[in-house]
Amino acid sequence: MILFWVALLAISISIYLLLDGFDLGVGMLFALARSEADRDTMLNTVAPVWDGNETWLVVAGVILWGAFPLVYATLLSAFYLPVIIMLLGLILRGVAFEFRHRAAPKYRWIWDVSLVGGSFAASFMQGVTVGALVQGLKFADGVYVGGVLGWLSPFSLLCGIGLCLGYALLGASWLVQKCQSGVRDTARRQIPGLALAVLAFLIIVFAHALIENLPIMHRWLDRPYLFVFPAVGAVAAVVLASSILHHNDHWPFAAVAVIFVAAFGTLALSFWPYMIPFAITIDEAAAPHASLAFMFWGEGLFVFPLMVLYVAIGYRVFRGKVGGTAGHH
Repeated sequence: MILFWVALLAISISIYLLLDGFDLGVGMLFALARSEADRDTMLNTVAPVWDGNETWLVVAGVILWGAFPLVYATLLSAFYLPVIIMLLGLILRGVAFEFRHRAAPKYRWIWDVSLVGGSFAASFMQGVTVGALVQGLKFADGVYVGGVLGWLSPFSLLCGIGLCLGYALLGASWLVQKCQSGVRDTARRQIPGLALAVLAFLIIVFAHALIENLPIMHRWLDRPYLFVFPAVGAVAAVVLASSILHHNDHWPFAAVAVIFVAAFGTLALSFWPYMIPFAITIDEAAAPHASLAFMFWGEGLFVFPLMVLYVAIGYRVFRGKVGGTAGHH
């Protein structure tokens, strides 16, 4: 039962990274749009799905709260400020989505800035959180003792920038898949630069882990099978480059999605069997078996499959290019 909830949590986080990742990326790229028409087109690609994408963050939070309450409490203690800023960013961009088209033209820039700022704040804080976990938090007898700013370091800030670049790459790939003419061509030109920036970030992170002798580095060296994931990511990067050179509209997003899944898989298996590296294990964090079994019949067998079905139907209905006969207006 514990492994079931670990798997469900991993799947929920993966889905969130891919789905909300691309619309956060579109939100950040929104700042580079050349015209009002381009901005409208970009928003139309995410308007039917953005609120559903964010739901997967709630799902992951609920699983942590119910199945791994110790981790939920510890993470909130350690990342109180980043979580608050992230949620404020998500709220701000949600309000901007709803209010932008209702505002008078001369005030629309306020909601444009809100959309970009909210997208950046949410993305950056998610990356900072991951970076702090990779670098390691301060614990004493299983209790977090790092203080309010224990998560703050040059490495965590670097990871915040890295995730913003990754989400922007995912967003540009989404725009190539969903748009036509001007917006698509602009996004296609942005992909090589963003991809090189993400590659540079990964090299810097690996070098930092090696130089600083981070604990996670030993996991990579002790578990050589983990390098299967970077190999898969490298193949996906080749597919991405080929699809851009041949002006293919569908493969870039799939390739970047595989790169994200490979990166997440590497990170998750590097932490195993810890939920919070390297302080709290999965077995220590798990709720009593009775609680896990009770949740299984509701969340596990009903809510989660229903959400997956809902998302699949939603993306099926709004498939195709924006404005095309197979897509939506």
